[in-house]
Amino acid sequence: MSDEVPAAGAGRTTREAIIEAALRGFGEKGFDATGVREIAAAAGTNIASISYHFGGKEGLRDACAAHIVALMGRVLAAARTGEALPPDPTAAAEALTRLVRSLVGFLLLEPQGQLVAGFMLREMAQPSSALDTIYEGLFEGVHRRVCGVWATATGQNPESAEVRLTVFAIIGQILYFRIAGPVVERRMGWAGIGAAEAGAIGDTVVRNLLARLDADRRQRP
Repeated sequence: MSDEVPAAGAGRTTREAIIEAALRGFGEKGFDATGVREIAAAAGTNIASISYHFGGKEGLRDACAAHIVALMGRVLAAARTGEALPPDPTAAAEALTRLVRSLVGFLLLEPQGQLVAGFMLREMAQPSSALDTIYEGLFEGVHRRVCGVWATATGQNPESAEVRLTVFAIIGQILYFRIAGPVVERRMGWAGIGAAEAGAIGDTVVRNLLARLDADRRQRP
């Protein structure tokens, strides 16, 4: 069996091409409605490659989850300057701003962003072991860290319900623009979301972020 990908997949291994095709299929149609034959054809390979690399469709879904954990780890690392929390409120606000802009850029401008968002939305609607992998390998740790940064910026308890929900709300704003892209484009009169449009969206979310930080600081006794 050849492990080569046709010219259309130049630069990717067969394994990477299969994961990309599976992310698209599972995200757009769902796990049950996406067949291995369809995935193999989209990846430019044969069905045997899926068994060879992943052991079957379930293993492929788990590999997609592991791929998302690794990919998003790299995206989020670009918004950090180290593992330690920022030393003061100003640095914390800057770190949160970088995080917002990194997520906006990835989710709205990068082709992988659409695949990741689609897959995760399907998993949250119909949870499987893949969601456990993403939660344990990505969501929980990243959310805890961002809550810690938020606490540094505001003086609040990082594990309070208010802070945890606030962090979810900030991230949710970004996800909305990915999920509701066609509606946003129509209402804004945009032909699509490119760098300029993503920049405007990032500016809006950052303004909301800074306003909420200021409000939370003012609430401190």
